[in-house]
Formats: sequence, structure tokens, C-alpha cells
Amino acid sequence: MLVQQQTIQFSEHSTLYDLIVPKENILRKINDLIDFSFIYDELLNKYCTTNGRMAESPVRMFKYLLLKTIYTVSDVDVVERSRYDMSFKYFLDMNPEDDVINSSSLTKFRKLRLKDTDLLNLLINKTVTIAVEKGIIRSKSIIVDATHTLSRSNPFLAIEVLRERSKLLRKTVYTFDDQFKERMPEKNTDNDLEKELAYCKELETRIENEPSISSIPAVKEKLNLLKETVEDTQENLTLSKDTDAKIGHKSAESSFFGYKTHLAMTEERIITAAVVTSGEKGDGPELPKLLEISQENGVDVDTIIGDAAYSGKENLKITSEQNIKVVARLNPSITQGFRKNEDKFDYNKDADRFVCPAGHLAIRKARQGTKDVGKNQVDTYYFDVEKCKSCPLKEGCYKDGAKTKTYSVSIKSELHQDQMAFQETEYYKEKAKHRYKIEAKNSELKNVHGYDRAISYGITNMQMQGALAIFTVNLKRILKLM
Repeated sequence: MLVQQQTIQFSEHSTLYDLIVPKENILRKINDLIDFSFIYDELLNKYCTTNGRMAESPVRMFKYLLLKTIYTVSDVDVVERSRYDMSFKYFLDMNPEDDVINSSSLTKFRKLRLKDTDLLNLLINKTVTIAVEKGIIRSKSIIVDATHTLSRSNPFLAIEVLRERSKLLRKTVYTFDDQFKERMPEKNTDNDLEKELAYCKELETRIENEPSISSIPAVKEKLNLLKETVEDTQENLTLSKDTDAKIGHKSAESSFFGYKTHLAMTEERIITAAVVTSGEKGDGPELPKLLEISQENGVDVDTIIGDAAYSGKENLKITSEQNIKVVARLNPSITQGFRKNEDKFDYNKDADRFVCPAGHLAIRKARQGTKDVGKNQVDTYYFDVEKCKSCPLKEGCYKDGAKTKTYSVSIKSELHQDQMAFQETEYYKEKAKHRYKIEAKNSELKNVHGYDRAISYGITNMQMQGALAIFTVNLKRILKLM
């Protein structure tokens, strides 16, 4: 049960916060910057207001998840730290003497309360609104790009992840007591997941039985991480494959298994829109959505800055209708001609290849025709015909018995001709210098806030992870520019 009216709890110890949590503390700044009551209003209908035991405040539960993203810690550790870290207690609107929640409540909150909520757009809209109100966003340009996130089930097998986490735990223990090696269980050398799970459980037990070691915060964090991995592996023993994740390509030679997050960001480095897709999706087709969401969030756009993936004919047509300039290097291969939408293949600019609707990358390409002589030149892309033979989408795409499967695109179009001329202007060259900013933002999301790998299975959970990570980096950027 959740009460309709939030109450304020007073404590004689609350003045401690003024002494212990300085004004420059980032959590104090975030609390002063944003009113989190919008979370309460958004999730109120997810609770019963007439019966059941009293529920924890949805605002506090959301703040716990935000702390997890800011500091990249596990559920257990964020709750444990909130027990003694006064800045955490202050941020969570707790009295100094208040007890903490059970860490399992965070899992229930994610699954039950945040389900079916458009958290991604909600949080981005909130931060963009704050940035606009405070006059931080002055430019009328958005920079677009996509960053990939590995599925938690790839590229490592479950046994490899367990071994990596147990190794990390052992190394941390040895840092404080190198004599503990003699008390460690014998390592599993077989490629057997059940034996590796048994070894990890025995490792946990032996370390927990030594309070002098297990009570050390650094050891405790690695121990909790291993425990979570063991539990997740047991729960997903037969469902280890992420069914929503797909194979995408970073280049013609390298691939990844996971998701893509398509981003739009202002020149002030405030993310204004995000769309999460499976890994095989192309970057270019998501541009209209990113533009629409950015405009809905209150951003006036007259220029879009991106790479070659965004200079497709459809994108140029949509933007020209709105008098929006596209600062993206023209790649002739993107032209889709007059094909129907269902017959179009996506262009992967990193691999310089097209990807079919089934997610297969072209194996080679060849250019036909002579430049500036007669008809337009055509790029022909060749696909692995053996994959086509057993493809579930082959109807209408591959003819039984055919020895080759190709996809051809015309190089030139009138829109592209105009774009080629625009590429030579000083305005284009000056705006193109801002594109590096989104690469730096992608790096921050991955290296600082754990966005390089999904923490849960499924695209819904990936969207939730993206929402919290983007919300965090936007808040940090706003605080820096104020």
C-alpha cells in the first residue's frame, strides 16, 4: 500500500547533514537541482492505496537505482553503503538513524513498479527541460550517433564470467593477506559449469568464514559481485541466451552480440533523445525518431551532425522538408532507390556493407558502370547464399536454386548532389568539428557508468539501464555548466 500524501519525517539528528555533507557534494547538488516528485506521480498508479502493508517510497527506491548507476555498485553494496554513508542517507531523504531496505526490494521495484513505464523518455525529457529552463541549451544543433552494448550473455560463456569474477575476488583477498592462498579451495580445471559453480560457492564459504578478511569493504564488494553472478547463472542455466539481443557489426571483420543505443545530443553535451534497438539495426533509419523526440523535448533543431550512416536519401528528404541541414559525410551507397520499405536493407557504416532484414552482413561488394558516363554507377553487395537457403525470411528475397544473392544501389540522386555541394561550404566544415563530442559522451556512458555491458536480459531492461545512465550523465553535465 502507498499513501496518497507523502509525509516529511523530522529527526533531532538531521542537522548532522549540514556538518557532514558539504555543499559541493554531487548528491547534495542533484537533490537541490531536481524535484524527484515526478517519479512519485508517474508510479502512483502502480501501487494499491487501500490495502496491503506500507510500501517504501517510490522516490527513494528510484534514488537507490540512481546511486547504483552513479557509483557502479551492486544492489547489496548500494544498500550497505546507505547504512553508513551520510551523503547517501541525505540523498535518499533518510534520517541519520533510519534503517535501510532489503536489497531484494530493488529487484521487485524494477520488475513490478517500473514495468510498462516509458522511463527512458521520461528521464531524458526531465533533464532537457531543466537544461532549457536554466538557459544551458543555446545551440540549435544535435549530434547523432549510436553506441553498442554487449549482452550480458556474450561474448563470455557463463563459466568464463564465473572464473573472471572468482579470480578478481582472489586477487583482492591476496592484496590484504597473501598467506590466504593456503586456505583457498582447489580450482576447477574442467570445462564443467556445475563444477565451477561448486568451486565458487566453496570459495564464498571459506572467505565468509574469515571475518577478518570478509569484513574488508573491497573484499566484500568483490564477494557480493561473485554471489550475484552465481545466482544469475543458476537462474539462467538453460536460458543463458538473450533472446532480444542480436549480432551487430562494428567493422567488416568484427561483430558483437547485444544492443545499440541511438543518441541525439546538443553541442552543450546534453542528450536530448535515445532509442534502444537490437544490435543488427542500422543507424540511419533511427534519425527521424531522434529528431522527433528531441523536438518534443523542447529543442529547436536547424542542424543535424553525424557520420555517413545518416546521409541516406530518406533522411535528407525529411530534413529538407523542415529546412534542417545535415552535416554528415555523403556515402553514395546509402541511396535506397524506389524499393518498398519491407525490401530495404540497412547500411552499416562501420563495416561499409549492407545488412539484410535477417541480420546477415554482405560478404563483399563490387562497383559496376563507369563514373559520369551514361547511367549512374551501381554498387552491388553479395551475400552468403548458404545462409539464404535456410533463412526464415527468404520468401520474396531469395529464389530457390539461385547461386548468388545480391543487393544493388544506385550511387547518385538529386538530394545527394545537393548534399555534395553543401559539404564544401564553410558552415559544414565548422559544424563537423563538433562531432567528436558524442564519441566522448559514449565513452563516459561505457567507462564510467557501466554501459559497455547489459546488466540484465531483454530490451526492456536495456532501456531501463539506458534511462538511468543517460539521466545520470545529463544531471552531471547540467551541474557542471551551471
